[in-house]
Amino acid sequence: MKNNMIQYLFLFLITMITVKSKEVSDINTTSLEEAQEVAILGGGCFWCTEAVFEKIGGVTDVVSGYAGGKSKNPTYKEICTGKSGHAEVIRITFNTKVLSYTKILEIFGKCHDTTTLNRQGADIGTQYRSTIMYLNETQKSIAEKWKQDFNKRLSSPVVTEIVEAPTFYVAEEYHQDYYARNPNQGYCNFVIRPKLKKLNLE
Repeated sequence: MKNNMIQYLFLFLITMITVKSKEVSDINTTSLEEAQEVAILGGGCFWCTEAVFEKIGGVTDVVSGYAGGKSKNPTYKEICTGKSGHAEVIRITFNTKVLSYTKILEIFGKCHDTTTLNRQGADIGTQYRSTIMYLNETQKSIAEKWKQDFNKRLSSPVVTEIVEAPTFYVAEEYHQDYYARNPNQGYCNFVIRPKLKKLNLE
């Protein structure tokens, strides 16, 4: 009888510990999911913007891709013609306990030319346009306010478009983490690295 009672108590304790662990795990997972937000932005070559945001604390993921055009599942070759209508963009996932959407836009505004239409340096074409693709009305309102405020700081008008986020197509694998994988490539040396240094990110 005594042995049975000990076994019963042991099983009861194990069950309670398991349930408690599951509760804590569920709470942590839910909390983490609730703290995540996504932003889709285009500011010229996605190798550059990706490299910048991968250096920002609170950013948990950056994916290079295409959005805003007519064709489905576009390829880089199509994008380069400038005829697909798509822009090179990045999808940023960030922790809202560390970063706000407004802060994301502040960084976005500093890491590319917001005043030249369809051009970033030597990269020319609609695929390099400055664009904010909002995912909800809150993001839209924040983006519009950011543009209005940012305009006041510059001598030339901001040409960044603000549009509802269309389908996002993930770019080819070799575009992902491009700077991290190819730090000594020519474009990385002469365009991306100076930009990172200017922003005190390297």
